[in-house]
Amino acid sequence: MYTYIKIEYLKRLIIEEEFLPKLKTFNTIVDFIEYILPYYPEIKVSDYTIAEIEQALFHVLIKLIGKIMYFSPENMRLFLRSILLKYEISNIKQIILGSIVGMTKAEKSKRINFLVEEYLEHSNFIQDLLEISNLDEIQLYMKKTRYNKAIREGVLYFKNTNEIFVLEAFLDKLYYENLILTKPLYDRKERDMIALFIDYSIEVYNLRMLSRAIYNKFDKTLTSQLLVNEYLFLDQYKIQILLNIDNIEDFSTNLERFLKSSRELKEAFIPITINKRHLRWSFEGIYQNYYFKKFQLKTDDFEYLTIYRILELIIKKEKEIKFNIMPNVIRIINEKYEELKDNYENI
Repeated sequence: MYTYIKIEYLKRLIIEEEFLPKLKTFNTIVDFIEYILPYYPEIKVSDYTIAEIEQALFHVLIKLIGKIMYFSPENMRLFLRSILLKYEISNIKQIILGSIVGMTKAEKSKRINFLVEEYLEHSNFIQDLLEISNLDEIQLYMKKTRYNKAIREGVLYFKNTNEIFVLEAFLDKLYYENLILTKPLYDRKERDMIALFIDYSIEVYNLRMLSRAIYNKFDKTLTSQLLVNEYLFLDQYKIQILLNIDNIEDFSTNLERFLKSSRELKEAFIPITINKRHLRWSFEGIYQNYYFKKFQLKTDDFEYLTIYRILELIIKKEKEIKFNIMPNVIRIINEKYEELKDNYENI
């Protein structure tokens, strides 16, 4: 049962759609942070750098997930732990990247979110990993963990090419594959909403990977190994077509055509427009619009309402941070930097 979760409190933590445009009106970072403070309770920012603010935003989200997990039944705790795995993977990436560039343990520690490790009960795991600074030793340490294969293949590729992207991608793929494994473990109401969340998240991941491969001219065989074999509106044949495309114009055109032919999207009356300048934002928005059209709010079923609000918080807060808050943080700080630079040059 979800007896103790304050449902409407979760809703109030999401910035309302009509208030999002106001984020573009701020010119000072202190005022900006003050404005979003009610939606990010207890956010702590001191240096007001881009990296620090992003880390602080996700720390609040992780803390919210941890609080929900504490008051949730076993099945929902399982799902939330699976979501938190994404942030542990981010910690692992930071440690590996830090080790590659020669950071000290103290420097790497500043980039780690230790709270997620507490929720996952993996604090000793991450502390021990921080002690290791050699890639071969990291690979050996990971041998008996779920990360073994991803680390092994990613490190091998890095040694051959000096390219870290594949290691990061194999870890991301592992996160989504782990989500798939949890699908049969939920009850009916949870399964419907969580399974669709998993399916659309994976298809969005695949589309991100395919578009990134085009921009960076990745090898097609390598790219195919980084995709997850789970589909929603697309299928293996359509993914293969997108994989074989070499320019973003054709990719966008074909993706829009495929999505417009989807029966589910047609029946839900979801507008389909792929914006090549904001490619990820546009296709991810289509999937999220479908999700919330499919599962509309039901206030007469408390259990359904609670599951809905939890998924809504996770989906919309991540979107909020990635597509609304951080672009404006970067804009404000960069504009301030350019202003200081101009003033300095005119002295």
